[in-house]
Amino acid sequence: MRNKQRLTLLCICGLLAACSSSRYEYSDDHAPENIPQLEDIADAVPTPQTYSRYANRDYQVRGIDYEVWRDIKTLTQEGKASWYGNKFHGHKTSNGEIYDMFSMSAAHKNLPLPSFVKVTNLGNDKTVIVRVNDRGPFHPERIIDLSYAAAYKLDMLQSGTANVRVELIIPTTDNSSLFTPKPQWFIQVLASSSETKAQKIADTLGTQYSTENRLVISGKFHRVQLGPITDNDKAQALLAKIQKNHKNAYLLKELSSKTVSNK
Repeated sequence: MRNKQRLTLLCICGLLAACSSSRYEYSDDHAPENIPQLEDIADAVPTPQTYSRYANRDYQVRGIDYEVWRDIKTLTQEGKASWYGNKFHGHKTSNGEIYDMFSMSAAHKNLPLPSFVKVTNLGNDKTVIVRVNDRGPFHPERIIDLSYAAAYKLDMLQSGTANVRVELIIPTTDNSSLFTPKPQWFIQVLASSSETKAQKIADTLGTQYSTENRLVISGKFHRVQLGPITDNDKAQALLAKIQKNHKNAYLLKELSSKTVSNK
């Protein structure tokens, strides 16, 4: 009888220890019950900030090493976005701040904290500007985890994920023209799984046609794109020249603010 009581006591202690070791109240993430007027929540406003001292070290999660891109100046990345909500609401982010699912924020595996990015839903062209203050998503097919509010504005709450473009914003002291989008065109030439090969082709074509170039990361591939070109007629003329050697090349139109660098 005494042994049975001791065993019961040990089981209860084990359960209490398991419960107390959990960070979160909920085991699964979900949408909130009381939702404010999300239409009234404004985009994050990029302003120069000091990087967090402790949140920008290389780290490891589930046995996988992650590098923090401390000196990054430009980034254009395409892939899947997801969102996180009520489970994490009110808990600390990797930056040491409190996660607010109704703020315009996000999590990224590699960007320094804090950073600002423009996120475009490639399925509907809706865009948001968010402040990156957390780490994740730790899923091989996803590149960014958005707050509930940001996901709402991108119209991806129901689907859970969306194909997006992420563009790094380098804040300036004067952001007066930040939200004045201007059209620009890029010529998508080809994609390669080798970054070295893709960059070599991009540099060669850039020199040949006297234009800037960029690599867009899309899954395992690096897309070679020439541009930006600010005039549609010039973009069409250059496309015609490039298609003589690269028949599958095509034109992409983007709306970008001048503080978003794709060079």
